[in-house]
Amino acid sequence: MIEILRYPSFRSLFLAQVIALVGTGLATVALALLAYDLAGDQAGAVLGTALAIKMTVYVLLSPVAAALIPRTRRKVVLIALDLVRAGVALCLPFVTEIWQVYLLIALLQSASACFTPLFQSLIPEILPEERDYTRALSLSRLAYDLESLLSPLLAAALLTVINFHGLFAGTSLGFVLSALLVLGTRFPAVVDARTGGSPYARAIRGMRIYLQTPRLRGLLALNLVAAAGGAMVFVNTVVIVRTVLGGGDREVAWALAAFGGGSMFVALLLPKLLDRVPDRRVMLTAAIAMVISLSATAVLWLGSGDRIGWPVLIPAWLLLGMAYAGLVTPGGRLLRRSAVSDDLPFLFAAQFSLSHVCWLLAYPLAGWVGAKMGLGTALVALALLSMLGCATAVLTWPKQDPSSVPHRHEDLPPDHPHLAEHAKADNGEHEHPYMIDEIHERWPR
Repeated sequence: MIEILRYPSFRSLFLAQVIALVGTGLATVALALLAYDLAGDQAGAVLGTALAIKMTVYVLLSPVAAALIPRTRRKVVLIALDLVRAGVALCLPFVTEIWQVYLLIALLQSASACFTPLFQSLIPEILPEERDYTRALSLSRLAYDLESLLSPLLAAALLTVINFHGLFAGTSLGFVLSALLVLGTRFPAVVDARTGGSPYARAIRGMRIYLQTPRLRGLLALNLVAAAGGAMVFVNTVVIVRTVLGGGDREVAWALAAFGGGSMFVALLLPKLLDRVPDRRVMLTAAIAMVISLSATAVLWLGSGDRIGWPVLIPAWLLLGMAYAGLVTPGGRLLRRSAVSDDLPFLFAAQFSLSHVCWLLAYPLAGWVGAKMGLGTALVALALLSMLGCATAVLTWPKQDPSSVPHRHEDLPPDHPHLAEHAKADNGEHEHPYMIDEIHERWPR
């Protein structure tokens, strides 16, 4: 997997991603501690609201932003977005009211909602070969896991010499370094091929492709499973460690690192595994593991009278991290199989937006239910949410999911160029890699 870094453009973008995500990870730890500082044992509700704001911004902005930004201007826009995020991060240490947290999170995540789909859409253009792209996805997944593994470890070390407000400075520095690396990256030469239609129409194109493709509807359901487990960890770890276990800032960082460690372990195994095992089997296995892990933790929590200890928390968070990586890492492969190159930016934006609808459900459920009804109840609610997602994925994503699908076009004239190229049978039936586009508007039955 590491050999994929021999491509200079991907190497620079990957380093930019790593550095920005380390900074984001520091901000995640600092934000949790800031919420506890401002709200005490109600920190879960504050974090749930802040992260719900983040998800709302992602859902609303990311598809339109990707449609508005020309492919030939992505470099300038990515640099500008990094600098905006750096400036907002510098403001976070000075907040004194909860509403200020919400406002700055909305500004910070508005920039991220534009940045991430643009970044993701570059990878298949830089690495057009399936094998290389698969390894790049796993390496990129590892970079995301730095936010939940190495960043908390670094935060734990930094918190021995500075208070948590200083972590926001590290976030800002990460975004500045990311901008410099993007500036030095050679982007693939492209011509902006989008013609006609409003930005809204171009954004809807990605949504239409996504929701008309069975494997991607299954992916959306699996995103709900991943969100259920991730929300419990990201929202309630600080409350569990500080209130239930009596730990401090560094212990919060170590608990988050357990989740990231499990995720990184699985992400390292996935490239070779996905060469031999279908994506569907890997992802559904991870979904079942997530359901079992959440359910078992809920039973242990309620059975202990809301007084679990470290021997339960660390293994539970480790298993949730392992299941999480198995759910989210292969997703990019499914997207790449499901659209032509010109539509990939819209499809990545649709995935970014629709997957965050799942997080928009899970974050308030974890935060508000945990604050009002207890963390054990929140675990039960999230376990039920993960069961719903897992069952929906099994029903939605067909067992047989070939790239090429036999089909006919009843609405095309016999002399249409598409039929002239592909149709061999007298009834017009033909087979080729099937993707939703202007000619193929619906998936064949």
